[in-house]
Amino acid sequence: MECMFGPVLWSWPSTCGFTEDLCQIGAGVSLPGIMAAKCGAEVILSDSSELPHCLEICQQSCQMNNLPQVHVVGLTWGHVSRDLLALPPQDIILASDVFFEPEDFEDILTTVYFLMQKNPKVQLWSTYQVRSADWSLEALLYKWDMKCVHIPLESFGADKGDIAESALPGRHTVEMLVISFAKDSL
Repeated sequence: MECMFGPVLWSWPSTCGFTEDLCQIGAGVSLPGIMAAKCGAEVILSDSSELPHCLEICQQSCQMNNLPQVHVVGLTWGHVSRDLLALPPQDIILASDVFFEPEDFEDILTTVYFLMQKNPKVQLWSTYQVRSADWSLEALLYKWDMKCVHIPLESFGADKGDIAESALPGRHTVEMLVISFAKDSL
């Protein structure tokens, strides 16, 4: 689903400016974070500290794209670690297709909540493939005092049957969400 962030990040300079601090969680091959760094954002890529191969892939993506300034850290959702504690406040957290296993939803939001404590105005931008209509973040968002805004794909030209010359999303339903603290907690 990383190609879904392409149209969003392509307009990064006009949307966010060039100096946003950004952390991509569950980075995988790092495409959204790499795009943001290429557009001038200060980026930290992360994937599970328990999956060193994933962190190596993030490093390789940075090297192949000539981005030595991009930091790669191991963060495991739901775990408070030295690396998580050391992260500076972020403006945006990118999460490309991380909501795929319901048993991970709370760990993801726990990690996001911790990052929101450092900057209450931070937003989590997430695209994900809908895998079941029965899965919902609603109760967890309420528990962690967060809100979610659905971003229509047509608002940034991603409502096509193929994006960035790929076969995605094809017949899959893809959603984009922006998660932040609920208004009354700001």
